[in-house]
Amino acid sequence: MARHWRAGAAGLAVLGLTLTACSGAKVGDSTAAGSKASGGKCGTFNLAVNPWVGYEADAAVVAYVAQHDLGCTVNKKDLKEEIAWQGFGTGEVDAVLENWGHDDLKKKYITGQKTAVEAGQTGNKGVIGWFVPPWLAKAHPDITDWHNLDKYAAEFKTSESGGKGQLLDGDPSYVTNDAALVKNLKLDFKVVYAGSETALIQAYRTAEKNKQWVIGYFYEPQWFMSEVPLVKVNLPTYKAGCDADAAKVACDYPVYNLDKIVSSSFARSGGSAYNLVKNFNWTNDDQNTVAKYIAVDKMSDDAAAKKWVDANPDKVKAWLK
Repeated sequence: MARHWRAGAAGLAVLGLTLTACSGAKVGDSTAAGSKASGGKCGTFNLAVNPWVGYEADAAVVAYVAQHDLGCTVNKKDLKEEIAWQGFGTGEVDAVLENWGHDDLKKKYITGQKTAVEAGQTGNKGVIGWFVPPWLAKAHPDITDWHNLDKYAAEFKTSESGGKGQLLDGDPSYVTNDAALVKNLKLDFKVVYAGSETALIQAYRTAEKNKQWVIGYFYEPQWFMSEVPLVKVNLPTYKAGCDADAAKVACDYPVYNLDKIVSSSFARSGGSAYNLVKNFNWTNDDQNTVAKYIAVDKMSDDAAAKKWVDANPDKVKAWLK
């Protein structure tokens, strides 16, 4: 989620370890190194899938189109964010479809190692912040101003928060500013990890149903907002550079224009899979629709992608130019 900075510096591993891809291939297998066919043919397309359902929706649709319209062999690989970027230099990862900022990774892999390049925006606008369930914002309207959070800290205490109010985060691999924000805003709260996007969603769902006190990290685009319209807490206004020093952050997250990152060799190939990634562009509503098919309707990635693709032929046609 992530800076949400959404991304994963935690729990880094070497790509060559036996991380299993969705396709069943292992990162490090000889079959995983994407050898692109020449002459505009697709060949093998190695697509990273980061751990949140919105990204899974991106990957489902791009993979479906790549397979069915371009004849690609797609290897989808479940990888945390920074681990995926490590694969650009080895040929094990061709594309990351949803990058949330990550100036640090861009500096390392694009500017420094030159193993990756930007491939344009996805069209999605990323919003990260602290949210409360709607019942709570209605019952205590002043809670959406961060200055008032300590007033309610005792209500958010749990067995895991050490006597402080609990600020619930998601997957531990998401890089967030939340611990620094709690410290620098001098709030009587402690960051506790739910463990996954699914667990975070369930915590909010239960809190709304049972009128429980929950405050935590969340983000858009995210299909769950249409089920439970979480209310954002206003942190100090974001200004350019206010998050430059991660240890001193005392401002809200920026709005992210989400973009795509590809390996330099993949871009140089100029193949049909690269052109698809470069042209891929849709809205938050598009992504939320496919994510809901997957997360709520329990459709397979392929079935969810097919349903959306069949309903949006003009958008897909534009990607295939």
